[in-house]
Amino acid sequence: MAACRRVRHVALDMDGTIYMGATLFPYTRSFLDMLAANGIGYSFLTNNPTRSIADYLAKLKKLGIEVEPEKMYTTAVATIDYLRAEMPHVRKIFALGTPSMLAEFEAAGFEIAPVETDCLPDALVVAFDTTLEYQRLCHASWLASQGVPYIATNPDRVCPTDQPTVLVDCGSICCAIEHATGRKPDLVIGKPNPDMLSGIRHRYGLEADEIAMCGDRIYTDVAMARNAGALGVLVLSGETTLETALASDPMPDITAKSIFEFGELLLEARSRADFSNR
Repeated sequence: MAACRRVRHVALDMDGTIYMGATLFPYTRSFLDMLAANGIGYSFLTNNPTRSIADYLAKLKKLGIEVEPEKMYTTAVATIDYLRAEMPHVRKIFALGTPSMLAEFEAAGFEIAPVETDCLPDALVVAFDTTLEYQRLCHASWLASQGVPYIATNPDRVCPTDQPTVLVDCGSICCAIEHATGRKPDLVIGKPNPDMLSGIRHRYGLEADEIAMCGDRIYTDVAMARNAGALGVLVLSGETTLETALASDPMPDITAKSIFEFGELLLEARSRADFSNR
């Protein structure tokens, strides 16, 4: 309760947390309204780079949620920020990613290299690519074998979905490259990398323990919270089962059925604080 009373901002995962695929959870809008009514800020952090910021905002609007662009942060944006800050010499990249993601990199000033072997790009970027082509996967593997600097946008094995399928995510694509070449990414951007929360901290002037990171995965969402010193909230509305949560070591700070249940906990913590101050 003491930790919940300190929360001034909730960082929300998206897939499996506020919606599943194209279906908004019935409690999402009321949860966001509750946060706003109680002066608690919120942002959306997603490891899914398949859509641009504009695409995500359009999807949220279609689902009935209108937010400002600064409340949205994806691993594609985080990767662009990293390349600009830490690898400023990188201009040409070969990337496994959706057209929407590639367009975001191009808009940021990067040149997208074609499938060719006569010259090496400055870096290889591998992402969750729902448009993946075998030839491009083979070329990415060849670049990895040649020692080209290699960055992955996120470590997720699968992407949550409400459809009868398995959406193979970036982590699994990287495993294919590793199995073929013996090489892992030099760096994995995105959750659980704590830098994903640093933008929120600096933007809103927050301490780490004033942020609750809420998501459906222990190995990304909760692990990032732990790495950043924030409150880690696992919701069971997506990938992780209760059995997995109970077997986790260390366990999440909070495990809830959904953001609705977490919202009730936040309200209870605040009501107890108000009562004790009377």
